[in-house]
Amino acid sequence: MKIQPSNKPLLEWSGDTLAIGLFEDAVELTGELAKLDEQFGGVLKELIAEEEFTAKANSTIFTRVSAGSPLRKIILVGLGKPDGLKLETLRRAAAAVARVAKKQKSKNLGLSLPLWDNKPAETAQAIAEGIQLALYQDIRFKSEPEDKEAKLETVDLLGLSGQEAAITRANQIVSGVNLARELVAAPANQVTPITLAETAQAIATEHGIEIQILEREDCEKLGMGAFLGVAQASDLPPKFIHLTYKPAGTPKRKLAIIGKGLTFDSGGLNIKGAGSGIETMKMDMGGAGTTLGAAKAIAQIKPDVEVHFISAATENMISGHAMHPGDILKASNGKTIEVNNTDAEGRLTLADALVYADKLGVDAIVDLATLTGACIVALGDDIAGLFTPDDAVASQLEQAAQSAGEKLWRMPMEDKYFEGLKSGIADMKNTGPRAGGSITAALFLKQFVKDTPWAHLDVAGPVWADKENGYNSAGATGYGVRTLVHWVLAE
Repeated sequence: MKIQPSNKPLLEWSGDTLAIGLFEDAVELTGELAKLDEQFGGVLKELIAEEEFTAKANSTIFTRVSAGSPLRKIILVGLGKPDGLKLETLRRAAAAVARVAKKQKSKNLGLSLPLWDNKPAETAQAIAEGIQLALYQDIRFKSEPEDKEAKLETVDLLGLSGQEAAITRANQIVSGVNLARELVAAPANQVTPITLAETAQAIATEHGIEIQILEREDCEKLGMGAFLGVAQASDLPPKFIHLTYKPAGTPKRKLAIIGKGLTFDSGGLNIKGAGSGIETMKMDMGGAGTTLGAAKAIAQIKPDVEVHFISAATENMISGHAMHPGDILKASNGKTIEVNNTDAEGRLTLADALVYADKLGVDAIVDLATLTGACIVALGDDIAGLFTPDDAVASQLEQAAQSAGEKLWRMPMEDKYFEGLKSGIADMKNTGPRAGGSITAALFLKQFVKDTPWAHLDVAGPVWADKENGYNSAGATGYGVRTLVHWVLAE
């Protein structure tokens, strides 16, 4: 599918399907739309009346037009209230149109949506993202594709002439989102620590960026006892992945992004029981998937920012070599951890990754992890929890998420809750009381960052969708890639 800007006037465009955005409670046809309606014998006005179309956000109606017309079909998509127009409005409207066009077997589509804030580049990018995200299909593991019908081949963005660069930027970002989707959706016999490292190597080779894969022996030399404690029960070797993008000139900033990389989480000896969702634990590397997706996008965009992409990848399995509840591990900063629950393993892998990143001399670190069910209880399935003691980093991430159309909410870092993590025989335990579980998890991670501004994103909810939602089909969402890209690119 090719998305391209077009200078063709609305009244002159011809093709399979023309889609037009309308604002809520303002569906009177005026100007070009009135002329278009007249050109087609009043079919638009009749359609709006018959369907009682009020143009609520993302609502759609469509109709065929008469034979001999330069168009086959017309789609109307609702944009909601005019004063509520956001980039996300356009992204979701474009997604809604793309899905209708696909169902109607359109091969080419002309799309007319309003400018956001008089900014054509941002408008074109959001529309192109919405179309591609909505039409993504993961059929890798089916013996035969379910959809054998005609595919949408071209999309003309009407009124957005000259925005080729913005569409290219959308393509680059979506390629990263879709990589994250594919990694998270793949089962644990397909995405392992080994294949995750191979994916990182492929990104490095294709886009000419640096890569270092630390093997078990390398991690032992660095004293990564927390990470290796989780990895010791698996038959598969752990892989500590470090990708580095460096710009051609002097970078204006240096950043690190860390993703939790548990390619499968059995819970260890505190095994996940019935109703625990163990069958979904292939997605416990959602943070790593997002990190590698962001790496793929950033390597193509080539900003003047140095970015380190890190994941301590392993499985959390059960064997005669498994860590026991009650074991004491020593992280690479010397802190000791009493493991009172082997199913709180992600924070152990992140501990050593944070110590490693903290020594890189970066200006800020963000980690992403499917860390706690407690965060889903607090914020639901669509919103990530943002934890940071740094107001500046919090503001940057909030602005990046808003631009990206992804939701996060800053949560408290209540220091007194760390009392629940204190151990009688070690520096800390790896879990605290049930209450405030996502907060105590963040406070645990904080112990492994010494000087660098840092934020933790608990993405346990939004990396997966149980049903179609906006431009996400059911399954892996690629959550976080767009936010991270916007964060890296921010001035």
